[in-house]
Amino acid sequence: MAAPAAAAEPQASGGPRHPVCLLVLGMAGSGKTTFVQRLTGHLHAQGTPPYVINLDPAVHEVPFPANIDIRDTVKYKEVMKQYGLGPNGGIVTSLNLFATRFDQVMKFIEKAQNMSKYVLIDTPGQIEVFTWSASGTIITEALASSFPTVVIYVMDTSRSTNPVTFMSNMLYACSILYKTKLPFIVVMNKVVGVSAVLGTGLDELFVQVTSAAEEYEREYRPEYERLKKSLASAESQQQREQLERLRKDMGSVALDAGTAKDSVSPVLHPSDLILTRGTLDEEDEEADSDTDDIDHRVTEESHEEPAFQNFMQESMAQYWKRNNK
Repeated sequence: MAAPAAAAEPQASGGPRHPVCLLVLGMAGSGKTTFVQRLTGHLHAQGTPPYVINLDPAVHEVPFPANIDIRDTVKYKEVMKQYGLGPNGGIVTSLNLFATRFDQVMKFIEKAQNMSKYVLIDTPGQIEVFTWSASGTIITEALASSFPTVVIYVMDTSRSTNPVTFMSNMLYACSILYKTKLPFIVVMNKVVGVSAVLGTGLDELFVQVTSAAEEYEREYRPEYERLKKSLASAESQQQREQLERLRKDMGSVALDAGTAKDSVSPVLHPSDLILTRGTLDEEDEEADSDTDDIDHRVTEESHEEPAFQNFMQESMAQYWKRNNK
């Protein structure tokens, strides 16, 4: 058992060791919590204690030591009362509220990544959280963006003898598989050779976990990095286009301002000054009222005396013409 467990420790090139996140999903009553309990005990016995997270807000008692428990953050019954929800709606809403702070969970996992080889995540039986709810997408994408992540889908084999139940399980499994695109392991629980209660079949499971972690590094991680670079390139191109449009707009505004400035006559006549005074802003007019009145008065006085002298000369000339006749 030690060899397969050690082999499932993917390392980033030149970086710290990353734990493998095992996201345990399944329908209600399939045995997920018992399965996580058995995995936790098995890893403790191997000397590799896992980092365990409980995401089921409605569970009465957690049968394993949980490093992070959603019940410490979100009160399930209070959510039901506050939002007027039933049990299923209360669980989904509790997960949605918890997902808004999942970045803090990621920080705790990063701090513990050198102490734990595995991160075990127990989830509620309301599987719709991971089929259509936003919280499931946030949780899976956050984990897969930083750590090797494997989805373990637990099936209750005794109940799956009913064709309807079996097809429901398979449809849910396919839906999660195609939505997350993560390495996927189906665990047929409660059968001979595989039992969460007895712990049989765990050695074979960790062999599959090792293979799934390698699949993550080989297929999912490169595709994620490619999409990340493509998105960053598209955002950078969009920013460059916006800056180019802004530069062109600012250039056209500056050109219009320069043309308007050149079109203004440098010499203003008294009538132009009067018209200009009528279009000033009120604040500018009040601030410059004294200066404007002096300038206007000086302009009128400077033209008043020559005009009066011309008027007197013309009057005297007409007077002498009449007298000479």
